[in-house]
Amino acid sequence: MPATLSTGTLFRFATAGSVDDGKSTLVGRLLHDSKAILADQLEQVARTSAERGFAHGEFDFALLTDGLRAEREQGITIDVAYRYFATASRSFILADCPGHVQYTRNMVTGATTADAVVVLVDARKGVVEQTVRHLAVVALLRVPHVIVAVNKIDLTGFDADTFATVSSDAHRVAGELGIEDLHVLPVSALEGDNIVDRSPRTPWYAGPALLELLETLPGADELDQEHEPLRLPVQLVLRPQGGLSPELAADPVAAEGLRDYRAVAGRIASGTVRVGDRVEVFPSRVATTVTGIRIAGEEADEAVAPQSVSLELADDVDAARGALVVAAGTLPDGRRDIDAELFQLDRRTLAPGARVLLKHGTTTVQALVADVSSRYDLDTLTHEPAEALATNDIGRVRLRLAADLPVEPYADNRHGGSFLVIHPTDGATLAAGIVRDRVAEAGLSGGTEWAI
Repeated sequence: MPATLSTGTLFRFATAGSVDDGKSTLVGRLLHDSKAILADQLEQVARTSAERGFAHGEFDFALLTDGLRAEREQGITIDVAYRYFATASRSFILADCPGHVQYTRNMVTGATTADAVVVLVDARKGVVEQTVRHLAVVALLRVPHVIVAVNKIDLTGFDADTFATVSSDAHRVAGELGIEDLHVLPVSALEGDNIVDRSPRTPWYAGPALLELLETLPGADELDQEHEPLRLPVQLVLRPQGGLSPELAADPVAAEGLRDYRAVAGRIASGTVRVGDRVEVFPSRVATTVTGIRIAGEEADEAVAPQSVSLELADDVDAARGALVVAAGTLPDGRRDIDAELFQLDRRTLAPGARVLLKHGTTTVQALVADVSSRYDLDTLTHEPAEALATNDIGRVRLRLAADLPVEPYADNRHGGSFLVIHPTDGATLAAGIVRDRVAEAGLSGGTEWAI
């Protein structure tokens, strides 16, 4: 019996915060104290810190993350930088996002696939407008876990009352936005308090350190395996060597170890699949049984998100790139009209009548922007009428598709409910979108019949 292959524990998280809240310093401290920095890089940072007269120790930890020359010169983070590190219990992918309001679109990019977002707040300033913006974007994207790190707590003399006030404000805003899983903790990125280890200077705080919390929160993939049904967008159909040649088929010795089979391959977006499972395939809507699973060429009994696999099916199903394999009984209806929330990424304005491409999973179809109904005001957390979307805008639109797509409400499935809007000529990504549903929800519904 072949063994089940596992990807191990992987956790994706993003960081966000207002300018000068110390986000780059926190990320640098986290990487340094978790032993994720190479010795030669430490030497370079120490040398640069000394040359610039850094007065708060041997290292300016922000230099470990702000890699662009413009970032170092301005002292701000501009681009989304991805960092990879691991501890004894978990591997991490960290998306270090900009804090400035003009780079809100970059934060959306980093947070879209995150299991958690760490939002920094300066303990002396408390929850400010940009904090609310970041929390609003996190709520819109339905990131499973939100961590508010109250930084620079050392500059308040590790005052418990200051932390309690900021924590109360953060919980109030999170409640208004509909964020359910919120964690608030006091940290000092500069001094290292409550970053990797719990600090003795905050005896009034009984919770975990930041890294301890990141190591124990369940990842979205783990939750998907338990709660979300199988979704496998097909990238290609495999037919090794085009099947056995007549010569090989007639020669048992030469054909030993070779097998004529057909399989659909792709990366599992959500859920789990096992040999013997009943599945359905879109768009043919044919039901069949999984007879074999291969991961990296090796046979397996089961596979889980986000593994890349090939599935052998009992029936010769008509499937090609763009097809979708789902757990039996969960096949979404194909839709040609989508009500969506768009995060405008491109500098060009998106207005009704625009012809675009819509990419969902491994499928790309032609689409038309039928209507732009409103724009989300991140300052007032309300929707205002709009006729078009500009850079960084978040707005409600209706898209008309040239072919059926098995999209799902984003609230039900983050993978099945997300898509990209692409320029049909130059291929630029114009916007990232999430599918909305006609269900009134608390928090960001804005008092209309539409939920975000």
